[in-house]
Amino acid sequence: MTETADDLIARMGAAARDAAAALAFAPAERKHAALIGAADAIAAAGDAILHANAEDLAYAREKGLSAAMTDRLRLDAGRIRAIADGVRAVAGQPDPVGRVLAQWDRPNGLHIRRVATPIGVLGVIYESRPNVTADAGALALKSGNAVILRGGRTASIPRPRSMPAWCRACGRPACLRRRSRSCRSATGRRLRRCCGRRG
Repeated sequence: MTETADDLIARMGAAARDAAAALAFAPAERKHAALIGAADAIAAAGDAILHANAEDLAYAREKGLSAAMTDRLRLDAGRIRAIADGVRAVAGQPDPVGRVLAQWDRPNGLHIRRVATPIGVLGVIYESRPNVTADAGALALKSGNAVILRGGRTASIPRPRSMPAWCRACGRPACLRRRSRSCRSATGRRLRRCCGRRG
């Protein structure tokens, strides 16, 4: 039986919610290790990523993408190093979860604190920039969130190379992704539905 787009999004949403529940309580040290592992995986897979990127560039030319769009899509050794360095930079930031944003005392003696907590499941829709996959995944993991990534048909690399490192290091899927041919509005409706929202 062929899985429909709605069934796929529902399944991804359920998996993302399960992952979010685990990531929300992941210790800072484990998230840091996961991000460093992801950066190392991207750097180590440079040749394979460039080979896959060449296929994406050929597809872009076949579809008549503009020179500017094609340049956004293009990767080279320097850009791959920059992607890995960006993930390491996120790893080096202070853990935002549990940070006290504000606190005050009420006249009745009650002490109140506003504390940063994970949102849960994030949805990111983007086009043609391979680095966004790593950036979005790294920021989501650092903040204790799961993320569903919906990239354009020409934004497929380096998703397959970077995500396994997050999964191995965290023990749960920090990033879930599936290339979709549906339009953005339909994807948005399905993501809201899978997360229990309408509209």
